[in-house]
Amino acid sequence: MKKYKRIFLIVLDSLGIGNGKDAAAFGDEGADTLGHISETVEHLNIPNMQKLGWANLKELKQVHPVEQPMGKYLKANEASNGKDTMTGHWEMMGILTTKPFITFTETGFPKELIDELEKRTGRTVIGNKAASGTEIIEELAEQEIHENKLIVYTSADSVLQICGNEETMGLDNLYHYCEIARELTLKDEWRVGRVIARPYVGMHPGEFKRTSNRHDYALSPTGKTALDSLKENGYDVISVGKIFDIFNGAGLTEGNHSDSSVHGMEQTIEIAKRDFNGLCFTNLVDFDALWGHRRNPVGYGEEIERFDVKLGELLPLLKEDDLLILTADHGNDPTFKGSDHTREQVPMVFYSPSFTKGGALPEQDSFGVLGATVADNFEVEYPKDCIGKSMLDLLS
Repeated sequence: MKKYKRIFLIVLDSLGIGNGKDAAAFGDEGADTLGHISETVEHLNIPNMQKLGWANLKELKQVHPVEQPMGKYLKANEASNGKDTMTGHWEMMGILTTKPFITFTETGFPKELIDELEKRTGRTVIGNKAASGTEIIEELAEQEIHENKLIVYTSADSVLQICGNEETMGLDNLYHYCEIARELTLKDEWRVGRVIARPYVGMHPGEFKRTSNRHDYALSPTGKTALDSLKENGYDVISVGKIFDIFNGAGLTEGNHSDSSVHGMEQTIEIAKRDFNGLCFTNLVDFDALWGHRRNPVGYGEEIERFDVKLGELLPLLKEDDLLILTADHGNDPTFKGSDHTREQVPMVFYSPSFTKGGALPEQDSFGVLGATVADNFEVEYPKDCIGKSMLDLLS
């Protein structure tokens, strides 16, 4: 059985491929992120994804399947109860989530939580609603700056977000307020997946701009994952993008903050030039944050094309004993109703220069096959109670 020295696992955040088996239960029947983007964009130019087999896996308008795909590919269904970032990523590494994280999209956060946050921070909360991060800054930043208020908002995700002006509030204060919010939202009735610090600069409407000093305060995984086993056995476990925040640092040996999805790919490319033994785990968030939630299929399509260019730079750096895995954590169909994630199947596309041929693999019923495969490859224990079975033999 082939063993790989380096595995690159890249998550194209929210790039679902439709047909979720239980989509109706989530109100998402008919959602198809990649399919609807390919129908909306005049011509989706993704030659590198195409040659790996993406159009063989999923019928795409104007992107044709190739006769001899370089990659092996399959569709995977999520087993966990949820359709958010943490649920999807945790399941990839073995954790089955049965109780979904709480969202406050429709109501804002309860008065009891806001009262306690105000008491602990010494600032009056404004906002407390679901909103776009850029729009709520335009709406409330002047009030926050001049009246020492605290902008709190949420989204379709299980998040509590706090905006702060880097010049007037200061990053240290903003981070401190988020630490307080994280402590408060550990209570079961207020349990959100992440608290996010959203710093910005500027003093007047029209010049406000978010900075790259965002910081996520996530819940720690509810059990041991494949990442923990790798780290405990001396392997490199390198994260790029928000992977470090999603797992709260658990099981990771190195974290790399990304300013954008293109930057995340540039970081992954640089890591591919290094000699390491283990896993490089990358999340590319812009698909979801910039285009999915904002319901912009054209922008989403352009982001896919930018990824494809960087993929073309990564592929020649892969060695015979490297394995590349491309996947997603959920869907976020920009043509669908609302602004929420969508319950969809996700792609899993595998490639190694050692492959003699590509082709279709059996559909899977858990994202946990990835963690199981990684653990199997490096011959470490897949922690007890982890979901998913190894597919390593199917890749050989």
